[in-house]
Amino acid sequence: MTRPLLLLDVDGPLSPYNGKPHRRPEGYLTHRVRPASWIARQMQWQHRPAEHVRPLRLWLNPDHGPALLALPYDLVWCTTWADEANTWISPLLGLPQLPYVDWPSMHHGDPDDLHWKTRHLTTWAAGRPFAWVDDELTPRDTTWIATHHPAPALTVHVDHRFGLQPAHFTTLTEWAASLGQVSV
Repeated sequence: MTRPLLLLDVDGPLSPYNGKPHRRPEGYLTHRVRPASWIARQMQWQHRPAEHVRPLRLWLNPDHGPALLALPYDLVWCTTWADEANTWISPLLGLPQLPYVDWPSMHHGDPDDLHWKTRHLTTWAAGRPFAWVDDELTPRDTTWIATHHPAPALTVHVDHRFGLQPAHFTTLTEWAASLGQVSV
């Protein structure tokens, strides 16, 4: 039996970017990184040369890497970080290089008011069962996926102030068990 995919967003679920700036969530460590996409956006928005762009602050929980690897899923980056997640996020969490969803465009509008990722990632999953962890999911996305994806799918909304919590890992484990992947 093929394992389900676990489609992982970074900003929000793994890096709770909207927590209080002076107080990161418990268990998280602060990292300062300079991905090329971040530098390019900041140069464009702030009209600064690259050497004057401040690093991006990330809060990451080192326990999430082993916890994700213990889940009965094939992990996939489903984030605007794309392959940069393998350079900047994977090593900090102890994850291997992961496949990633390559977006043909990002942050575009949708005629049905779906999240901009929804249609493409459903196509990308190519009929495989998947769980999608994101902070921007809505019930509209969940309903659309249930109607348009031929295999089981689970959407897991994560509060971008707190990131992944133990209950999310329980939900993911139980859902995989319901597919016959593991016993709980």
